[in-house]
Amino acid sequence: MSRPAADVAVPAAAELGEGPTWDAATERLLWVDILGSRVHTYDPSSGRRTVLATEQHVGAAKPRAGGGLVVNLRDGVGRYTPDGAFSWLVHDPVPGRRGNDAAIAPDGSLWAGTMRYDEAPGGGHLVRVAPDGSTTELFAEVAVSNGIGWSPDGTLAYYVDSPTRRIDVCRMRGHLPGPRREFITIEQRGGFPDGLTVDAEGCVWVALWDGAQIRRYTPAGTLDRVIDLPVPRPTACAFGGPGLRDLYITTARVGHHRPHPLAGSVLVVPGAGEGLAGTPFAG
Repeated sequence: MSRPAADVAVPAAAELGEGPTWDAATERLLWVDILGSRVHTYDPSSGRRTVLATEQHVGAAKPRAGGGLVVNLRDGVGRYTPDGAFSWLVHDPVPGRRGNDAAIAPDGSLWAGTMRYDEAPGGGHLVRVAPDGSTTELFAEVAVSNGIGWSPDGTLAYYVDSPTRRIDVCRMRGHLPGPRREFITIEQRGGFPDGLTVDAEGCVWVALWDGAQIRRYTPAGTLDRVIDLPVPRPTACAFGGPGLRDLYITTARVGHHRPHPLAGSVLVVPGAGEGLAGTPFAG
């Protein structure tokens, strides 16, 4: 079983680094520090980095088709124009709840998850946000809505509600997912599944919170690659760089009295595989 090593791409001390996303239009990596209320960019060709401060905790930031960003915030989903002007697309504040991981579906909609700060069971959900701001609830009463991804042909959707220790899979019915069924379950000593990405071969790569690993599972659910990490809390992974061959991994410091010196940094595994081209948000 292949066990490649990870390098440091962006030295950082993010409290809760999350949501790496390759923006093909700008050839930059997007990622967020949820509890730091920051959206970061990183250009691997030049090393240039930028930071956008948000007024609320930010669970995810994704590129828009016309430029700018769509962001999953504490109180809903908002948009930034290319010049930085902000507006709400969906404003749905619920006391004690915040936005968490999100992903752009092949049809250009945003699937945005939520969770309670206390991670109470049933306190979160997953919604589909159309480009015009209309919403459809996809999964209700989840605890920590996390990783989302699609098979290369768009017929399958993968989804993580972290405390269940499962990655579920659904067959798509038009723009909506069908019933969830178990794809794989992480053993107790392996940690909790967090963010995920799907590669060009249809394999699922998942970050294991408190498991210090990235794992790749084949479409049949067979574990075939493991990347051991120097930090205990990787949060998500995504392909980027030339040919979408480099795997970027966000990490977290939160919850550790003495975090590892690299906790909160963005790691990278050069040439790990081949990712799928992302779709920008159509709104």
